[in-house]
Amino acid sequence: MRVRNAELYLLAGLLSLLLPFLLLAPAAWIRAAGNQWATLHWRRASNHLGRATGDSRIQLGPRRVLSWLMISAPISFVFGLLALAVVVTVPAATLVALLWWAAPEGQPLMLSRIAITDWPTAIWASALHIAIAALLAVLVVPVFARWHAQLTLALLAPSATERLAARVETLAQTRAGAVDTHQAELRRIERDLHDGTQARLVAINLRLGMARRVLSTDPPAAAKLLDQARDGAEAAMDELRGMIRTIYPPILADRGLSGALQSLAAQATPPVRLVAGAIGKLPAAVEVAAYYAVSEALANAARHGAATTVMITVERVSGTLRVKVTDDGIGGADETRGSGIQGIRRRVAALDGVTTVDSPPGGPTTITVELPCE
Repeated sequence: MRVRNAELYLLAGLLSLLLPFLLLAPAAWIRAAGNQWATLHWRRASNHLGRATGDSRIQLGPRRVLSWLMISAPISFVFGLLALAVVVTVPAATLVALLWWAAPEGQPLMLSRIAITDWPTAIWASALHIAIAALLAVLVVPVFARWHAQLTLALLAPSATERLAARVETLAQTRAGAVDTHQAELRRIERDLHDGTQARLVAINLRLGMARRVLSTDPPAAAKLLDQARDGAEAAMDELRGMIRTIYPPILADRGLSGALQSLAAQATPPVRLVAGAIGKLPAAVEVAAYYAVSEALANAARHGAATTVMITVERVSGTLRVKVTDDGIGGADETRGSGIQGIRRRVAALDGVTTVDSPPGGPTTITVELPCE
C-alpha cells in the first residue's frame, strides 16, 4: 500500500466533517449528495483495502449513512489533520530553512519552538522535522488510513437485505435483456430462413419440376436445370451452415474455446496475438459468450478502431473466465453508435458476468469480459 494513497485517503476524509450538516438540510438533493458521498467513500475504502465492493446497484440506507457521518466525521477530521500535517511539514520546514535570514532582527523564525538564527540551526532543525514527517508518513499514516477504511466498511457495509435487493434488481434487468436478445435472435433466424434458405429451396423445387417435364423432349435443357438446382442446393447449404455458426459455432464443440479463438485470430484482418492459459472445461454458454465477445471486439477493431495489432488474453482465475481484447487503434469507442458493445454487455450480463470498456481518445481500446464458470 503506497504512502501517498494513504495520505490522499485520509485527506478526503476531512470533507466528511461537513456532511452531517448538509444531511440535516431539508433539500432532498442535499440528502442525495450525502448518500452519494457515503457510497463513494465506501468504495474508496474498499479499494484502499483491496476488497470487492460487490454489486454497484446497492443503495445505502439513510440511517446507515447518517450513522456513518456522525461517527466518521470527527475521526476523519483527526486522521485528516495528521495526513495534512505530514504533507505540509516538508515544504514548511524547507521554507524556514531557506528564509530564516529574512526575519526581522530580534524576531527569529520559529520551527517547533526552535529559534532559527543561523544556517547550522536551520539545517538540522529542518532535517529533523522532515525526518519526523517521513517516519509518520511511512509508519503511522498508512496504519491510520487502514483503520479508518476498516471503520468505514464496518459502518457502511450493506445488509443482507440490501444486497439481496440489488441482486434481484440486477437479475431482473439482465434476464429481461436476455429475453429481448433471444427474441431478436429468433426473429433474425426466422427472417433469414424465410427470405434466404426457403426462397432457394422453392427455386430448386421449381427447377426440378421443369427438368422432369422436359427430360424426355429436351435432355440438354433438363441437364441445365438440374445443374442450376444443384448450385441452388449448395448455396442453401452454405446459408444454413452460416446460420448454424451464429447459433452455436461448431468449432467450439470440435476444438473448445482456445481452438476457436485461435481460428478467429488466424482469420482476423489486423494481426492478432493470442495468449491463452489453462482454462479447462467450460460451460457451453460461457464459451459462446466469450467467443462472440472476442469476435465482436475484433470486428470493431478492424471496422472502427483502425487498429494495426490486437492482443487477446484469456485466463481462468478463481472460478472466473477473464477475456481481454486490446487493440492499438484510435480509441474513443462510442457505445451509443451501433449495437456491438451493447450486444456483448447483454450477452455477458445474462450469465452474471461483467463487461468493462476502456477506450480513451487516441487509444488503446481494451474490452474486458469476466464470466463466472463454476
